[in-house]
Amino acid sequence: MTLRPILIHPDPRLKKRCAPVDSVSPEIGALAEDMLQTMYDAPGVGLAAPQIGVLQRLFVMDCVKEEGEAPQPMVLINPEVIWASEDTNTHEEGCLSIPDQYAEVTRPERVQMRWLGLDGKTHEDEFDGLWATCAQHELDHLNGKLFIDYLGVMKRQLITRRMEKLKRERARG
Repeated sequence: MTLRPILIHPDPRLKKRCAPVDSVSPEIGALAEDMLQTMYDAPGVGLAAPQIGVLQRLFVMDCVKEEGEAPQPMVLINPEVIWASEDTNTHEEGCLSIPDQYAEVTRPERVQMRWLGLDGKTHEDEFDGLWATCAQHELDHLNGKLFIDYLGVMKRQLITRRMEKLKRERARG
């Protein structure tokens, strides 16, 4: 397992639509393990493949936050929303590719998703609460969309300028 560097916005790879995963291979399994370790280390509750520079339709998530509760890592390959509730939920979102920036985003409160698991089988489940928000946020990454794309132009530009400054500071060491 390897911790992978997380891309910081703006990076053109974060705005690209990802290609489907052709088959569930040992390489995809190793990628998923690296992504889970990277996500937990960050720490975050979700991580999409493009955030580590891999333009494939795969994300990992684990929204268990209670101390002492067992982790529930999930790997979703070629995920798709097959149903979304009309009821919405507004949640303060952040992103490992946009560190220390948060904003309220409104999304469907519940979603049903279908995806391939590491076992090569098709899975379906309904998510609500933080799990629904996270799944939709990560799926957006696979389509080249960031949570700041839901914000007004001024707020989005402000956050982008902050990220450009952060990248310059990190580059200087």
